[in-house]
Amino acid sequence: MARTVSAMAMALRALDLFALLLLLLLPGSISGASTNDTTPLESFLTSVQSTAFQVLGNENGTFDPKYYVDLPLKQDLEVTKSAFVNLSRSNIDKGKFNGFVSEHFDVPGTDLGDYNLSDFANTPEGFLPKVKDASAREFALKIHSLWKVLAKKIKREVVEKPQRHTLLPLPNVVVIPGSRFREVYYWDTYWIIRGLLVSKLYETATSVVGNLIYLVNTYGFVPNGARSYYLNRSQPPLLSESVKAVYAETKNKSLIEEAFPALLKEHSFWSSYRLTVHIRDGHGVKHVLTRYNANLYSPRPESYIVDTDTAKNLGSSQEKSKLYHQIATAAESGWDFSSRWMANRLNRTTLVTAYILPVDLNSFLLQASSSMENNIAYFAKLLGKKELQRRFHKHATSRKAAINAVFWNEEMGQYLDYWLVKRNATDIEFKQQKIYSFDKQNQNTDVFPSNFFPLWCGVVRPGDEKVSKLVSSFKKSGLLLAAGVVTSLRETGEQWDYPNAWPNLQHIIIEGFAGTRSVEGLALAEDISQRWLKSSYAEFQRIGKMLEKLDARYCGRSGLGGEYNPQTGFGWSNGVVLSLFEKFGWSTKSKLTC
Repeated sequence: MARTVSAMAMALRALDLFALLLLLLLPGSISGASTNDTTPLESFLTSVQSTAFQVLGNENGTFDPKYYVDLPLKQDLEVTKSAFVNLSRSNIDKGKFNGFVSEHFDVPGTDLGDYNLSDFANTPEGFLPKVKDASAREFALKIHSLWKVLAKKIKREVVEKPQRHTLLPLPNVVVIPGSRFREVYYWDTYWIIRGLLVSKLYETATSVVGNLIYLVNTYGFVPNGARSYYLNRSQPPLLSESVKAVYAETKNKSLIEEAFPALLKEHSFWSSYRLTVHIRDGHGVKHVLTRYNANLYSPRPESYIVDTDTAKNLGSSQEKSKLYHQIATAAESGWDFSSRWMANRLNRTTLVTAYILPVDLNSFLLQASSSMENNIAYFAKLLGKKELQRRFHKHATSRKAAINAVFWNEEMGQYLDYWLVKRNATDIEFKQQKIYSFDKQNQNTDVFPSNFFPLWCGVVRPGDEKVSKLVSSFKKSGLLLAAGVVTSLRETGEQWDYPNAWPNLQHIIIEGFAGTRSVEGLALAEDISQRWLKSSYAEFQRIGKMLEKLDARYCGRSGLGGEYNPQTGFGWSNGVVLSLFEKFGWSTKSKLTC
């Protein structure tokens, strides 16, 4: 964060503050973008964010721009905006600014209340029977207890006065990731649900899935997160896999009946013209694949000062709008940010995420052993909807063929992202085509864990000849380090690159190799699981908290880089550890130490 915003501080301080405030409050003033990109509340809160940064600075890299767009208003917007303009008429120092904030806003997170989990037990019956080691069991029970901290309820005022909040109202208990992430996030929720199920919190897990269903029914898709400023994009689509995970434990058919219309609606979202690409393979066969493509062309409100700083050297408002779109699209991928999406791997201004067909997104949309198209076919069968079952089985079969035709690289033994533009071009210009022709040179040969996600998603089934190639390729890839699977092989300063290791990526890789049912695959899965559990335990012993990400190089060390400081809590980290303990256990013969 300090690295990103320091230059912005100098630029802001060069402006007259009152002029800056007027500029920010003018309609359509945000970086030359359309006024449709943000709501009046979001636009106002970004002006508060910018002023806060100018007045308070970024001492010790602690300034968090998201804090200011999460502020709940104590009064209606026009009253608060008027007070803000009056504040700007004098010299604003830290005392005056902090006084204004405390008078007119509540603290972020106070629009959530604590929630008593009625299905919580300190030691659930049948909890992790394969975990025999006392230290491992104590660790797991401490993580289990964290659900009581992360479970929240949306306060009534959010429902009654939504115009004062960026927080979106949800009908059920919410389980948040933690720290600065004080709202529901889409793909985080899948791993939270997996952990809740291990903790025998079946009622809570069902309610959490219900929130995602509500979001689809309300907005037509699941947003990135449950804030109004996230309504311009989604995240990796794991709703149907979440439903299936809960159904597998509860056999609650009414959940399938409730979820099914929402799953059809979400599938329509991901099948829309804006997100789909037609491509003809080397044999002349036409395929349809999907890309991320956020609906935002201005700075993200939660990172307004960061995005405007990133774009500050671009010459025109059109160039800036294009970059803001690519930034938001990278955020939709969940990998924000990574060299995976950059033409110049060290330069965020060269993001081209919307021009890439990602292996993982298309695998999630298939997931023959798991999520969307085959899951919908499975649910249709449960509900006796034979025509829909046939239709979605056909969708899944077509997507599997497309994934193998466009992404598979025989020489590397991996599935590779496909670029719709030439990466090495000096000036990348994207032109939407009705149908693209496959060019093997457009496969991105950089190595990422996502290159192996088709194993988890059932593109490659047990016994497939690709299994041994993927296992062998992974072992030689350089991705497996001392404490887990690293996110890339390039150290860029971005958080979805080397040396960070993310819990959700570990889980997908581990379950993917375990699902091969091969001796080599199972051994590899258990090896990675042990490395991750030891590192998670060591860091928990050191600081008493679960972290969002770790450093793959060293056992028990926090991850680093990105737009914000390391976060604790932490929803998906907890869910992954509990899931791995459930799958592999921990014997008394093994030490949980590094």
